[in-house]
Amino acid sequence: MNYKKLKRKLRRLSTSRDFTSIKDQYAELYKIKLKDKEDIIGIKKAGKLTVDTLNLIEEHIKPGITTNEINSVAEAFTRKHNARSAPLHYHGFPKSVCTSVNNVVCHGIPDDTVLKDGDIVNVDVTPVLDGYFADASKTFFVGSPGKDAQKIVSVAKECLRLGVLQVKPGNRIGDIGYAIQTYAEGQGCSVVREYVGHGVGFEFHEPPQVPHFGQKAQGIPLVPGMVFTIEPMINLGKHNLHVLSDKWTAVTDDGSLSAQFEQTVLVTDGDVEILTPFD
Repeated sequence: MNYKKLKRKLRRLSTSRDFTSIKDQYAELYKIKLKDKEDIIGIKKAGKLTVDTLNLIEEHIKPGITTNEINSVAEAFTRKHNARSAPLHYHGFPKSVCTSVNNVVCHGIPDDTVLKDGDIVNVDVTPVLDGYFADASKTFFVGSPGKDAQKIVSVAKECLRLGVLQVKPGNRIGDIGYAIQTYAEGQGCSVVREYVGHGVGFEFHEPPQVPHFGQKAQGIPLVPGMVFTIEPMINLGKHNLHVLSDKWTAVTDDGSLSAQFEQTVLVTDGDVEILTPFD
C-alpha cells in the first residue's frame, strides 16, 4: 500500500468521500471494518453496559464468593438489560464471563472455586447489545492483597494506560505493543505473546490483531474509525504459559501471578476515545 498517499487522505478525512475511500481500502487490504458514527453510538451503548457490569461485579468481589456466583451476577444483569453474553457458547465456552484467578492468564471458566483473601481475579465481560459488541476486563483484589499481587496489578493497569496513549492517527499497531512491552519488562515483568487484542464491534473478534509487544512504527497504520481492544496480560514471572485439559484455561508455566486490564478503544481524528471507560 502507498502509505504516503494514505497519509494525504488522512488529512482530508473531514469529507465522507475520503472516509469511504479509506474504509474500502482497509476492508480490502486488512479485512478491517471501520465504524461510522451510527456504529460508534451502538458500541458506546454496549460499552456502558460492559462497564456497569464490571462495576456491579466489583461490589460482589470478596472472600468466600465463587467464580460461578460472579458468572451468575453478570449473566442476570446482562439479560436484565436485553443483551446477551458473547462468551456463552462461543466455540463451546460454557459460561458468560471469564474468571481468571492468580496464575490463570486468561479464559478461566467459572466454577465452584471459592475466592480467598489475598487472591486476584480478572473478570472479562463482553455483552452484545442491539447487535454491537464491547469488551473489557479488570483484575480485582480479593480482600487484602500481598506485595506481589499489588505489583502485578499495578503494572498491568499501567501497561493498559500506556498502550491506550499510543492510539492516534499516524501511529501504528506496533507502537502500542512497544509501549506496553517496554514498561512491563522495565518493571521486571513479562508480556504474554499467545493472546492479543483484537478488532471488535460488529463481531466478538475482528481484524486487526493487536499484540502487546512489538516494534515502534511497525504494523498497520491507525486510522479514524478503527475500534479494537487493548488487553495486555502481564506475568510476574516469565511469559511462558500452557493451556489446561479443559482447552480454555491458560496458566503461567512457572506458577507466577498474572494480571490483565482491557478496554475497547476508538481511533478518532485526535485523541483516543475509550468506549468502555473505567478508572
